[in-house]
Amino acid sequence: MSDLELPHEQLHLVDRLIDLAIDEDIGQGDATTLALFPNPGQAEGAFNAREDGVMAGGGVVARLYARLGARFQDDAGAVTVEQTLADGAAFTAGDELLHISGDASVILMGERTALNLLQRMCAVAKRTRQYVDRMGETHAKIFDTRKTNPGHRVLDKLAVRAGGGHNHRMGLFDMILVKDNHLAKYGGPAGAVRAARERSSLPVMVEVDSLAQLEEVLPAEPDFVLLDNMPADVLAQAVKLADDRSQ
Repeated sequence: MSDLELPHEQLHLVDRLIDLAIDEDIGQGDATTLALFPNPGQAEGAFNAREDGVMAGGGVVARLYARLGARFQDDAGAVTVEQTLADGAAFTAGDELLHISGDASVILMGERTALNLLQRMCAVAKRTRQYVDRMGETHAKIFDTRKTNPGHRVLDKLAVRAGGGHNHRMGLFDMILVKDNHLAKYGGPAGAVRAARERSSLPVMVEVDSLAQLEEVLPAEPDFVLLDNMPADVLAQAVKLADDRSQ
């Protein structure tokens, strides 16, 4: 399995989470493995699915084992992780997801940490795929949010993509999103959009919660409008209104 294809700053966040997981679960070593297998030798095994799902996280497991090997055996290649299914592939109960081989002590000590990361990512990918499938042949797309557990954002967003979804923004730094809290301080949404455009080259999204706000903000031509907590019938009117204005 090749390394994760992520920008350096995102890869750093993945490594930081992996190191935290190692510190939390393994600390200075696996006492049980050390007691039972002082000279463990080589081993191999597989990660098999217990239920249907969508694959995500093989590269993260490979990176975890590389860091474990480097930390406990001075050998980043002590364990080899081969991904049987590509990220985004659907699987059924019993399917092999990953094959693992190498230093038995490293394999044993990393098993639970690897499963924690892999199971979470597969679960996010599976749920995303369910939402994507519900969209059918419509033009709607499924996007994620910033509502992630601390430390897991990059992995959650990778899993969303594996499930067929799309990433919104990684954080507060890569898009202007004018929300109700900003409007409570600033004022009307149209003025806020224009002010943001004057001071930033980033895409501008604005949140509205009524048709009146939508009417007001459309002439300011935001890149995106977030329709916040609207009833289904009002949401349909808002989409039609935006479509009519864009034609």
